[in-house]
Amino acid sequence: MNIVPFQASHLYDLSLQESQLGFSMYFDEKYGAALKRGGPCFSGFDGEQMIGCAGIIHQWDNRAIAWALLSNDCGKCFVKIHKAVRNFLDMADYNRVEAYVDADFEQGHRWVEMLKFEQEGLMRQFNPDGRDAYMYARLK
Repeated sequence: MNIVPFQASHLYDLSLQESQLGFSMYFDEKYGAALKRGGPCFSGFDGEQMIGCAGIIHQWDNRAIAWALLSNDCGKCFVKIHKAVRNFLDMADYNRVEAYVDADFEQGHRWVEMLKFEQEGLMRQFNPDGRDAYMYARLK
């Protein structure tokens, strides 16, 4: 897997996993630019295939929000993805990093817990389509 700096155009090369398809309606240059401006972010490729994009969005000193958009084919590189994201979070200069996971996305809940996030609560109608999500936080 090759990790490169995130570019807004990478969103167009990403074939999202089913649980994240609802977010693709927001994929445009403006959204991609906002992710890039938000804080450190990167993209992963398996050869020429886009596997995923991830980063953190700065909120204020010592607080950020983690985000990840993963390909439907990310499973073949998941161990590498997990290690890259874990190392990225370990090096992040924030005492608190939050993540939000769709309430029905079991694999997402397992992954954030593997990344040492702890569930803090249910957020009703959080997602763009009105679905619920859970907030997680990773504290140093």
